[in-house]
Amino acid sequence: MIKHVQLKTIQLKNHQILNERWLQDIIADDPSIIGIGDVILKDKERIHHGAGRLDLLLQDADGNDRYEVEIQLGATDESHIIRTIEYWDIERKRYPQYNHTAIIIAEDITSRFLNVISLFNGSIPLMAIQVSAIETGDGVGLHFTKVLDVQPLGLVDEDEEVAEITDRDYWLKRGSPKTVSMADKLLSFVIEFDPTAELNYNKFYVGLKIDGRAKNYAIIRPKKDFLGLSIKIPETEENDSLINSAELITYEYDRRWGAYRLKIKENDLKEKADTIKKLLLDAKERFG
Repeated sequence: MIKHVQLKTIQLKNHQILNERWLQDIIADDPSIIGIGDVILKDKERIHHGAGRLDLLLQDADGNDRYEVEIQLGATDESHIIRTIEYWDIERKRYPQYNHTAIIIAEDITSRFLNVISLFNGSIPLMAIQVSAIETGDGVGLHFTKVLDVQPLGLVDEDEEVAEITDRDYWLKRGSPKTVSMADKLLSFVIEFDPTAELNYNKFYVGLKIDGRAKNYAIIRPKKDFLGLSIKIPETEENDSLINSAELITYEYDRRWGAYRLKIKENDLKEKADTIKKLLLDAKERFG
């Protein structure tokens, strides 16, 4: 029988040796430990003239996402929230080519300030991560728990009341007869599990209409020689493996909209139809 061991949690704020700098250095050495994916350290103690120093600036190893990270020992407070948002705002204005997310890491994210942070979360990409320090016989381990994630947004122009409606002829010119025909083929995949589905032509994309209402769990952008296909499913190792095994061409995962972005060629609709159908069905079951 495996013996149960009582874990001992220690408070870093009151610790004589393990301070905020120690925690910052641990995260900087291996940013993946905070649980936001494969990220690397871009900068530490980044100077913002007139605003102080940003604790950590992280960046996706293979993408265009950056994370402005502020660390707080003890409980969150007003100044911590304000600093985090201020650093995020400075960075996003200075480097608009990246998608920026503000991250608060604290030992105690209180319900009061979680409510305040949640108010910002609808308009500011913001995460809150609670850290616990656990003492063991070999040293001190850190456990990070995401208590507030970035609020996922709807797909681009999902509000059909304000979207500029176009028609099939518009996309025959903007794309090509070949790729609009490919969009018809994709629709036939969807109809297998969503029989009332139709293509819904808008200015910036071709969405889906189910029973006469927009249901954009997948959107299509016909180009001249291929389709851009966004499928609204979470980024997981299982989905990555499925897409990679089928050798589908992918762009960077769109974290802001929570969608995989694929480049679909004509032969993909024949040779990789089963994988595409599985991804579309997953999106339908989650968001349709």
